[in-house]
Amino acid sequence: MNEPEFERRVADRLAAAEKRLQDSAADAPDVRVAELTSHVVRVGGKRLRPLLVVLGAEFGNWWTDGVLQAAVVVELVHVSSLYHDDVMDAAATRHGVPSAHVRWGERTAVLGGDWLLARSAQLAAGLGPQVLRVNARTAGRLVSGQMRELVGPAPGEDPVSHYFQVTAGKTAALLAMALEIGALQAGAPEAYTAALSTYGEHLGAAFQIADDLLDLTAPPGDTGKEQGKDLLAGVPSLPALLARADDSSEGAELRALLTGGAVTDPADHRRALELFRDAPARQRAVGLMHQRLDLAREALEVLPPLPARRALDLLCDYVALRSS
Repeated sequence: MNEPEFERRVADRLAAAEKRLQDSAADAPDVRVAELTSHVVRVGGKRLRPLLVVLGAEFGNWWTDGVLQAAVVVELVHVSSLYHDDVMDAAATRHGVPSAHVRWGERTAVLGGDWLLARSAQLAAGLGPQVLRVNARTAGRLVSGQMRELVGPAPGEDPVSHYFQVTAGKTAALLAMALEIGALQAGAPEAYTAALSTYGEHLGAAFQIADDLLDLTAPPGDTGKEQGKDLLAGVPSLPALLARADDSSEGAELRALLTGGAVTDPADHRRALELFRDAPARQRAVGLMHQRLDLAREALEVLPPLPARRALDLLCDYVALRSS
């Protein structure tokens, strides 16, 4: 198959999945609930996870019934986590619009996230026991990751190791799930399914690091979020953790600004963003991101040379570029 034909097919399937996603997020019987649960879905997003489902299915019978529904399942799990994350992080906006908790209040926003998670489970149940097990496992990992982030590292635990455990649950688990259930629904060989899941784990870790870096450098118009919102909320991003551990004289000023947790003073916040531009901690975070991208590419080596494999390789390039 040539690349243009593959690209058209993927685009068509993503458009069909988007229509199903919009319908699924808004199918609550009460119009007021539907407005809440479809709030984030309506404004769009990268839709990386549905793309991964579709690409994973390319290594089997991509046309199989259920692949598009699997794409909806994964995105609903992801969107549900955004409702909860925005409450936890006190984020004022999401994709350039007010977060659900800003518009409806924290309790209502949490229930909206719960509704979306339950809806994903209902749809997963219709795809068979394998997908339902993956969905349940991933939901558990998401909650565990959020809990780990909330309670912080245990006494004596390395904060960077803790960060990667949180990332494995909150970010990597969903990307691995997307590729895995796409391959499962398409009946792909077990070795391919395992390789795709491993790729997703490493891509997810790299994606989170890139997101941390983007938070420090990208203007709000590019991300739909406040620049440096992690600093404002005291979120232990990887660059912040590495900066706190940097005991060099060069990193002293930034380390002092981050010692107290959340950087809420406007002048301190601006200064921290300035210092991060050339901080050794930022460069080390970039290096760790590239390590994970290399591992993701290694996982692809067992896959046949289909256009979908090249697309997954290019996704690694995309993650690297979005952080620069």
